Amino acid sequence: MTKEEQEIVQLISIAGESKAKAFEALKCVKTKDFDLAKDLIAESRNLDLEAHNIQTDLITRELNEDVESSNVGLLMVHAQDHYMTSQLARDLIETLISVLQ
Repeated sequence: MTKEEQEIVQLISIAGESKAKAFEALKCVKTKDFDLAKDLIAESRNLDLEAHNIQTDLITRELNEDVESSNVGLLMVHAQDHYMTSQLARDLIETLISVLQ
């Protein structure tokens, strides 16, 4: 596995962890533990930022003609899918927490 592919797999993993934290926050809303829910959303947001930084680096290298980048295609599309759904889940759950509190 190339370094770039490892970074993409890391992006997938971080996005999955972010989404898991967001859904854990939603479970806390059911028990009215809003403080923990907000903490978990903050953790999710931090993970999304970490994923965003990896994504930005990968895209920047892809666009830089001076840096050789492998065409990972489907793997990167898969990573993008995970990253975008984790952001969407976090945004929706964060909104639900604010509405239900």
